[in-house]
Amino acid sequence: MNRIIVIGGGIAGLSAAYYAKKNIPDATITVVESDSRWGGKITTDRVSFDNGQFIIEGGPDTFLASKPWGVALCKELGLSERLNGTNPNQKNTYVLNKGKLLPLPDGLAMMIPTNVEAILKTRLVSWFGKARMGFDFVQPAKAVNGDESLGTFVSRRLGREAYENLIEPLMSGIYAGDGDQLSLASTFPYLRDLETKYGSLARGALKMRAQSNGKAVQGSRSAFLTPTTGLAEIVEALVKHLQSNDVSLRLSTLVSQISKIDSRYIVKLEDGSSLEFDSVILATPAYVSGTLLASLDPELAATLKSIPYASTATVSLVYRQSDLPRPLDGYGYVIPRREGRKALACTWTSTKFPHRAPEGYALIRVFVGRAGQDIPWSENKLLELAKEELQLTLGISVEPLFSRVFMWDKAMPQYNLGHPEILKRIDAALENHPGLALAGNGYRGIGIPDCIHSGELAVERVLKFSRSKVETFQPANL
Repeated sequence: MNRIIVIGGGIAGLSAAYYAKKNIPDATITVVESDSRWGGKITTDRVSFDNGQFIIEGGPDTFLASKPWGVALCKELGLSERLNGTNPNQKNTYVLNKGKLLPLPDGLAMMIPTNVEAILKTRLVSWFGKARMGFDFVQPAKAVNGDESLGTFVSRRLGREAYENLIEPLMSGIYAGDGDQLSLASTFPYLRDLETKYGSLARGALKMRAQSNGKAVQGSRSAFLTPTTGLAEIVEALVKHLQSNDVSLRLSTLVSQISKIDSRYIVKLEDGSSLEFDSVILATPAYVSGTLLASLDPELAATLKSIPYASTATVSLVYRQSDLPRPLDGYGYVIPRREGRKALACTWTSTKFPHRAPEGYALIRVFVGRAGQDIPWSENKLLELAKEELQLTLGISVEPLFSRVFMWDKAMPQYNLGHPEILKRIDAALENHPGLALAGNGYRGIGIPDCIHSGELAVERVLKFSRSKVETFQPANL
């Protein structure tokens, strides 16, 4: 019998359980989650108001269609027809620049500017900065021994001004990190590939965009997708599927320690009881996994705990559109670090995804928290921070009709310089523990598709271990 436990009931853990049941149908699978609900950072608040419904996301609000694992899982769960893309009619994105909103120039391919005319017209970069960006076409690729930071790389290719005004705010919206600390190899490795292959970021991005023209992502109608009533639909579909396939699901179950006797893993719970399994998939944050593995493998535990995390929060506010001093004519805006604002970005959700708010209402989400920044850790203070940001930038002085605040302590892993070496040490340590696997956003991708894929890869590792056990104990032919 193959007994598998998945520790962690976020999207990575639930996906791991799903693929374990799919690929090892005779396995006995248990999923435990310390919280009282499933989904981890995916949480959707569906609010009825004035004969309409608001779809408010507390964590991520969409997933990238170009990474196939999210679309593929939704298809298998029967959610394909429920996926909605972003509004194609109002696609403006703005950057806060010296307190004013300026449009992001067209032609950004993989974050790299490729539309010369749009760059010449933008007010986000000075004429000196634009001339510096042009050197990207002529300066040769630099031989770099090892990794370098994202900020260093973009600055030497496009100039510091282009990095701070164009690239850094977009990057921060993804990683909530400090680009001068983030590892290029672990965040945007394709940028280095463009430099070495084409000798220029812009030239390489143009080539890649030309090659991809007309190649739509299978099953998608937009670069970003989300189910009709929120990302929680994916979690709910996974839970329903697992329940109907005899997977044991246990909420409010806290694991305190993992040890091993012979080839069996002993999972000790906070209530003092213990469970015995052949394989363990840890789908918890890296620092939590490190704590659980401290007695089993202190060196691996220390490596896992060395991955830093940033705390974040989201604040969603609802207004009548008639009360707003300006139209929300786009997806929202990002805020460069150099602006010194406490907020990181602002999404105009009711424009980006019109189905998330009734007609005549505006749903706005303020994202707070980035690496190296302390944020007020109370709902009231975060709400006041968000209202201050909207007043400063959008001139909104009226009180919201209602709001929702979600706080995420140590939620965003930081793939800083040295992260590739950390992953090598983790992989090497896992070789000493057959049947033990890791999943989640702390390692090789932070988005929902990445987390889903991490669960699938963890199952592949467990499956490889299961097959080796069968071969080891295969009776000799008589």
